[in-house]
Amino acid sequence: MGIGGSILLIVVGAIFTFGLDDTDLGPFNLDTIGWILQLAGVVALLLTLYFWNSRRRTVVREVPTAGHTVIPPTTDEVIERRERRY
Repeated sequence: MGIGGSILLIVVGAIFTFGLDDTDLGPFNLDTIGWILQLAGVVALLLTLYFWNSRRRTVVREVPTAGHTVIPPTTDEVIERRERRY
């Protein structure tokens, strides 16, 4: 859904909850629908931010350049460099 869709749900829910005087639309209560939309928007926003944050972690392996002797690592030794990209 993304950040934009989450904010849209929160805004529409706030309009239904706080912006309308007539809260009944047939058998539906617009205040309740507004609170549900706001809650769904907050949950979707938190999930989006969580998955975006977990996707940023990358592992970059160092590749030896030409002219250097390559010594393969032993089974107990792993050569990696971790970088965070912001």
